[in-house]
Amino acid sequence: MILRSRRLRAVFQNQCGRQLVLSLILKGGWIILGVKEKKTASGSEYAVNGVPNPEQIEQDIITTLRSRTKFNAPVSCKATRYKFDGKDILAFEIPLSPHRPVAIKSTGEVYIRTGSGDTLATDLEVDAIVRDAYFGAKSEMEIPGSNFNDINLSSIASYRSYLHDFNRSLSFPTLNDEEFCRKLNIVHSSGKLSYGSLLMFGKRESVLDVFPNFWIDYIEIPGDSYATASQRYTYRMPEQENIWESFQLIMHRLRNFVESPYIEGPDIFGVEDNSQLFCLREGLVNFCAHSDYFASAHPTIRVFDDRIVMQNPGRFILDAAEFRNRVLSMPRNPSIIRLFRHPRLSENAGYGIDKILGWKNLTGKSVIFESDMLISTVTYPLALNLYSRNTGENGENNGENNGENKVLEIIRKTPSITQPQIALQTGFSTRTVNRIIAALREKEIIKRVGKTRGGHWEIVSE
Repeated sequence: MILRSRRLRAVFQNQCGRQLVLSLILKGGWIILGVKEKKTASGSEYAVNGVPNPEQIEQDIITTLRSRTKFNAPVSCKATRYKFDGKDILAFEIPLSPHRPVAIKSTGEVYIRTGSGDTLATDLEVDAIVRDAYFGAKSEMEIPGSNFNDINLSSIASYRSYLHDFNRSLSFPTLNDEEFCRKLNIVHSSGKLSYGSLLMFGKRESVLDVFPNFWIDYIEIPGDSYATASQRYTYRMPEQENIWESFQLIMHRLRNFVESPYIEGPDIFGVEDNSQLFCLREGLVNFCAHSDYFASAHPTIRVFDDRIVMQNPGRFILDAAEFRNRVLSMPRNPSIIRLFRHPRLSENAGYGIDKILGWKNLTGKSVIFESDMLISTVTYPLALNLYSRNTGENGENNGENNGENKVLEIIRKTPSITQPQIALQTGFSTRTVNRIIAALREKEIIKRVGKTRGGHWEIVSE
């Protein structure tokens, strides 16, 4: 039975008092043998049933963990034996390691679980398994030969601006850029960058030297599928310098597709904002922090008329059903998510998933999580558009009427107002405002007088 710290403490508090709890502070995980768990309506109960032949079992487990025919790297552990009421309990402490072991068959073949059986892994799946062995550690390693000159100073300037507005204590305005990067461990004390730091703030040429396939591929597609799209795409984001530059541009693009309140600020929403855009921001941060940038594939974001799909190389380390119940997050790239948290662009560890799951309360549709060995996908179904909401008992579309009336009221007060400004005042997405204006013009309720720049709206009839 494998237990995490909270459960382990509960077991030993029940069985042998505080002194043992203090000696079993967890740094990684524990394997406990000789304790039986029983599920009850009020929770779990534990009973000591002991293990036979503790010396032999202890030796067998240690030998197996250190065997190179069982794992691709030896697994260190510390074994301790306890005796309660004449019964033996074995406790094996498994510390965290930067190199996660992978179990292998004696033939050298690697098998993965598919459904209820095991199948031979493909070469791509084996590569993914090996990369997962470094889950949470690879991006923290230093890059040989890297230094401060690999940093994009424009990205650092933009990042420091965010810190000044949202977490001034970390902006360190008296430090120059190099001192600032060392202070936040973007540049390590050795003078080198980690893989995560380079991905986040590096110059494009420096990033591509280490990650030849780096590219967050963001595309907006006018339809609900590639097959039904009226054209291949309406917008494709140019390749950006690094993750930070990609994140900023993608957030500004996503604002066109969801409703969000107008709050002045450098990131177009406030810290306490609970809009659809805020959910997407949390999702985008997690998307950036959980991608396997060492894979041959690259992350993609596809915006369809009815959904936003974020797809990453690399599997979810946890089953999607466990997300809500996790206390601590497990990012593939800890330094990347930490750099997002400094300017408060992401929630503290473990709580961001609640913001993502809050999408259902805002749109009426649940976020969909899917994952296999190679790819993980998160889909955000878009809320029903303005014209399909609030249909009345007689079939009339109250949502359409309410939206048109709201826009007409704004135009009446400010005839020179632009469509983006209407979106800011209403909280509608730019795309929704475009549809409302087109409908009002088609019904000959409003018309445009003069050129796009410098012209104004005129209400013809109501």
